Amino acid sequence: MKYNSKTGKEDNLFRYIIKTFFPFWPLFLVLIVVCIAAAWGYLKYTTPVYEASASIMIKDEKKGVDDSKIMESINPFDSKKIVENEIEVLKSRDLMKGVVKNLGLYAPIYEDAGIKTKSAYTSSPIKVIVENPGKIGFADEEPEKHFFEYNIKKEKVIYLGKEYSLNTWLNISGGHSIMFTRNENVNKTAQDPLFFYLLNPKIITAGLIDELDISTSNKLSSVVNLSIKDQVPEKAEDILNQLIWQYNQKIVQDQNELALNTMTFIDERIENVEEDLAELEYKIQEYKSNQGVIDLSEQGRLYLEDVGENDKQISELELQLAVLNNVENYVISKGSAGGMVPSTLGISDPILSQLIEKLYDLEVEYERLKKTTGENNPILISISNQISKIRPSILENVKSQRQNLESRLSSLNSNNIRFNSTLRNIPGKERTLLEINRRKTIKNNLFSYLLQKREEAALANVPTNENSAMIDKAEASIKPVSPKPLFAYLIAMFLAVGAGSGYVVGKEILSGKVLYRSDIEDHTKIPVIAELFHAKNSKAKKFTKPKEFVLIEQFRQLGARLGLYRQDIHDKRILVTSGISGEGKSFVSSNLAFSLAQTGRRVALVDMDFRKHHTSELFDVSNSSGIIGYLKGEETYKNIIHPSKVNPNLFVIGTGAKADDYTEILLNGNLASLVDTLSNDFEYVIIDTAPVNILAEVNLIAEFCEKTLLVIRHGYTSKESLKRLDESAGIQALKNVSIVFNGLKNRGMIETDYGYGYDLKHRMASYAKQ
Repeated sequence: MKYNSKTGKEDNLFRYIIKTFFPFWPLFLVLIVVCIAAAWGYLKYTTPVYEASASIMIKDEKKGVDDSKIMESINPFDSKKIVENEIEVLKSRDLMKGVVKNLGLYAPIYEDAGIKTKSAYTSSPIKVIVENPGKIGFADEEPEKHFFEYNIKKEKVIYLGKEYSLNTWLNISGGHSIMFTRNENVNKTAQDPLFFYLLNPKIITAGLIDELDISTSNKLSSVVNLSIKDQVPEKAEDILNQLIWQYNQKIVQDQNELALNTMTFIDERIENVEEDLAELEYKIQEYKSNQGVIDLSEQGRLYLEDVGENDKQISELELQLAVLNNVENYVISKGSAGGMVPSTLGISDPILSQLIEKLYDLEVEYERLKKTTGENNPILISISNQISKIRPSILENVKSQRQNLESRLSSLNSNNIRFNSTLRNIPGKERTLLEINRRKTIKNNLFSYLLQKREEAALANVPTNENSAMIDKAEASIKPVSPKPLFAYLIAMFLAVGAGSGYVVGKEILSGKVLYRSDIEDHTKIPVIAELFHAKNSKAKKFTKPKEFVLIEQFRQLGARLGLYRQDIHDKRILVTSGISGEGKSFVSSNLAFSLAQTGRRVALVDMDFRKHHTSELFDVSNSSGIIGYLKGEETYKNIIHPSKVNPNLFVIGTGAKADDYTEILLNGNLASLVDTLSNDFEYVIIDTAPVNILAEVNLIAEFCEKTLLVIRHGYTSKESLKRLDESAGIQALKNVSIVFNGLKNRGMIETDYGYGYDLKHRMASYAKQ
């Protein structure tokens, strides 16, 4: 609770909320009941959704997860993975399309339960396979339902009135060939008629990718958590298990393809080396026969050993340069078409292998999409841009490695110059033979090296080692994750309270009308002298004595606050006006006059609203002699004063006959003599006039009055008019202005103490009952 220095009141948030919304509790109650009933219906007719989750561990060398040394030696093509990259692979469309195809999700089967349908993934005895699901069209409306029945005894499917055996192709509408097969997932019996849809796999794939959630436990972990939601828990488990299987199969397939490409490359090199070795063997044999050279000297043997080791290194470097040339040719080939991925045999840089593998995957994906989509397809353009960006990276890597290899090769070639100078010191015949043996040694070393690499490639093609280890197999939640009853009911309550609050706020705060006394006090300095609650007969055509105690007491308080009950009263003439028509000034003036007359004092009620003479109508003097006739000199003073039928002390002066110019009549000097005479004959003179902001006549009449009551009506007067009230020229001409807040109604749908005013009504009513 805190003190508000502006209003001098303590602001309590809880009390403010109670005051604002409690009067509308029946509305809130109805809304809560309706929203809870809607939530109950939602829970009853909404199919529950389960969540399945699985965990795998990616072999990420950066996070300390690696194969054993023996497995690395067997499989030299096992490229290291990065968890973040593998997550994107798991989310790829290709893998999910494989899941959709293998599980037959493009032909979902449902049970027709009338109001809603439910999946028959585990209740249908059969499943549907489409020969070419990619040709299924995209329907703008709900796809066609294909109803069928299954005869368990005959093991036949009844479709369109005909019986079909299992595992037999048949043509249906739309030009599709389908086949019914046994459903291995069935674990219960269908209770309702069965039907199936035919949907394009792209639609199912996109939906599953949106539902799939893949994340790591933390930044340092290589454990990947997969989860997906579905109405059938068994289906969710199958999707995750199939996705993991597809992922591992892709890894094995990529490794096997790389191994086969490497073996092809090695076989070609081995064939060339074998031819060279055979030729060199023949030359050595021929030379020894012709020249009679049997053995080399010790110097020659030492020379061959040094030269052989040097040439072996040169051969390895030349082989690596050949591999880099193949990679470069592959990368700079024109277009985006995928071809045979080049081998990276002998290249120790893992980054190059990963870049080539990524380029190859993108090119394969580009070729696949190019056959089914247009060239301006955003996905195709995105893949083409990725290919364009990765090519320069590979070429830059190749360039860097080539420079390093050429530098090393230049160093080894300089060693050959030194060996050649040594060769000159050897006798001529031995020198020639050494040269031939040297070439033979180079080819032998290269041949042995290629045979070793060929065996390594062959071994890499045999194991089906997977690059991920299953930690937790897919398992669905026991209870549904959606919808949650408690959450649904809480949302219903929130919506009910929100709708009710919105109604109250929209009705009151956003209405733009004056509803609270504080609205008046915030916009004008004119004091509020009284609050008058809405009377049931306020719109009656004839004035009747008020019977409500609250209304009687309110006008007594108004008279007291005006100081009209004092013995030394001097301010007898009271002007009653309003800002606009319809705010209840006639009601206030007539009831105030009657209340004063009830005290035994003589009261004159003068109707000077010449255009809407409502007060004259209330007391039935509209057609009698009135003030217009007196001001014009046509009527005498006694003829215009009419006793009221409600109280002998109350007299009424009507407007009388109409005139063309009321301002001219008011300025002829007779008004001053009339007011003086009435002040002498009556203790109080109550004058009901026109709205002050509409006619200038009010200012002429206000000159003869000591007090002014400005009537503002609850829910009728606009706040905008209040903002300009203090600056209004018409208001400034009035004397001793006080505001009467008229027509206050109960807030909400019940009578409470939390009304629009200062809550006097209930306190006075309680006092009256006592």
